[in-house]
This record gives sequence, C-alpha cells and structure tokens, in this order.
Amino acid sequence: SAAAFAARRSGGADGAEAWWGAWPATARARTDERRRPDDLGVPVEGRWGLTCGEINFSVIGQYVDYLVKEQGVKNIFVNGTTGEGLSLSISERRQVAEEWVTKGKDKLDQVVIHVGALSLKESQELAQHAAEIGADGIAVIAPFFLKPWTKDILINFLKEVAAAAPALPFYYYHIPALTGVKIRAEELLDGIQDKIPTFQGLKFSDTDLLDFGQCVDQNRQQQFAFLFGVDEQLLSALVMGATGAVGSTYNYLGKKTNQMLEAFERKDLSLALNYQFCIQRFINFVVKLGFGVSQTKAIMTLVSGIPMGPPRLPLQKASREFTDSAEAKLKSLDFLSFTDLKDGSLEASS
Repeated sequence: SAAAFAARRSGGADGAEAWWGAWPATARARTDERRRPDDLGVPVEGRWGLTCGEINFSVIGQYVDYLVKEQGVKNIFVNGTTGEGLSLSISERRQVAEEWVTKGKDKLDQVVIHVGALSLKESQELAQHAAEIGADGIAVIAPFFLKPWTKDILINFLKEVAAAAPALPFYYYHIPALTGVKIRAEELLDGIQDKIPTFQGLKFSDTDLLDFGQCVDQNRQQQFAFLFGVDEQLLSALVMGATGAVGSTYNYLGKKTNQMLEAFERKDLSLALNYQFCIQRFINFVVKLGFGVSQTKAIMTLVSGIPMGPPRLPLQKASREFTDSAEAKLKSLDFLSFTDLKDGSLEASS
C-alpha cells in the first residue's frame, strides 16, 4: 500500500504515503502562507501484487488515479517505510521510482523519492537517478547499522548524498524509532543550510512534539517545510506550525483528513478536533490488533480494490481476522459504506 502526504511545499515498496500543505521533500514549494488542504498528496512506496513478493508495476497507474480521484492526494513519497523501500534491491528501487514519476506525470504535483541506504555510494546512486528521471525532490534517513552518533557526522553523510543531486530539494527523514539514531531534529537543523544548500525541510516521524515545536520555533526565518509523519497527532502538529503531513493512513483516509485540514484552515478548531478524534478511534483500534506495513497494505486493498499484494519477508501478511475487524471498524465510524468497498483480493492470510 502507499503513504500519502500533504504539504505547502512539497510519497514504498507496496504503498504510498500522502501529504497536504507545503512539503519539503519533493517540492517546488509555495512561498506564500496559504495552505491547500485539497492538495493532499500521497507519497508512494512501491511493490505490489504478486504472491512471491515481486513488484507488480502494472497497478501503479491505477494507484495514482485512485489517490487523486478518490482521496484527493496529489503528492507522493516513494520507497519509504510504507513502501518497504529498504527491503528492495537498488535496481528495484530505481524501477519503482521511474514508474511513479512516469505514471504521475500531469496527474501528481510532487513525487519525492526516498534514497536513504546503509551504503553512501548506493544512496548517491539513487539520488542521481532521481534527478535523472525528473523527481521533484529526495529524502534520506540516517544510516542505521553503523550509526552516526553526532550531528556533524550525520550532516556529513547527508551532505554527500545531497551533492549527488545538486538541483533537487533535499529533505531529512527523521524516524528515530526505526533508525535508532537519536540526534534531535532541532539540533540537526541548526545551521544545516550552510552545509547543505539544497536542504528544504524534514519529514518528522516521531512523537516528540517538543523537538518538533522547537524545529519550527528556531527556524521561522528559513521557510523550511515541516512535514509531520504521525497521522494520529497531525492536528497537534498543525497547531505547532507543521506545513504538511506524510502518512500511510492518508491512502484510505485522505478525504477524512482533508475535512480536518479544511476545518483547521477555517479556524474551526472544535470541528477539526472532532475529525482528529474520529481518525484516532480507528488508529487506536487497529494498533491494539497489531498495526504495521502489512496491515496497511491489507486495508488499502480492502478500500481501493487495488491488489497491494503481500509484504516482503521478514514481514508477514495481515491475518483475515485483522482485515475483517478493520473493515467493521471503518464502517462503524462511517469511513466506509458497503458500496465503498471494492472487489480486490485482500491477500490476507487465514
């Protein structure tokens, strides 16, 4: 499945992430202060369809159309967490990126490619390739096996990757729970454009709202894109100054999230909070069942009818019990009616 994001400037192996607003990572950013909730964009990460864990490129065009027409998502984050980008070979990541850029032409506003890797050389290769195929930006996570333990070491790594695509906006993908790199984003941003001139912002996938708030507060003059990556806390991040969001649930809750964004833009905080609580009810429910990339793929298949396929090992397919429970919850929250459900194969294990 995919992840979507929305951003004012501005989405995995088997999925996409969507964003709204102004996004940093792929984007030709708007410099004004207007947000565009209708610009919800889904970053895609890509592997789909086949039971043997191979990529089914044939459904990416259908995926693009679904995100744009059904969820109002026009921005894609490719080869990130939701798309299992780090479970793909370099060749596969190149092919996925090419397909999303090609199929998204004249339909998507932004296609940002995640090019992070353990190997600096591989990351540079992917960055250069993203520039060659016409991507709108690149994003990089911290290397997570031989880790950088100081800000300067991490910046040196990021700088070398950014230099391989000097014409593309560069975004740092901050996700410490998965990388184990605990360098605070606030610390990293201090003076970063002096070292990386193409730096445009970050995707902040952490629950530390103190760190996020200080990123915004300490960089008010920089016009960075601050893309928030924790879907269930998005409203809190908006209040603190997030300029966009990237998340997996926007693949199938994009319309509901757009309603929240529109209410926030109208300064109707009470209505926006109601929408956020409603989204939280679903996320809280599936988290208790065990919610991750595999389960996101199953839900996306259920809602869209597009066969997202199984995850790649070591991940396991979502269970039929999970899919049935998620479907019932979506209906109970009025996220879905029976007519909304598609006929796609669920690819869930019994």
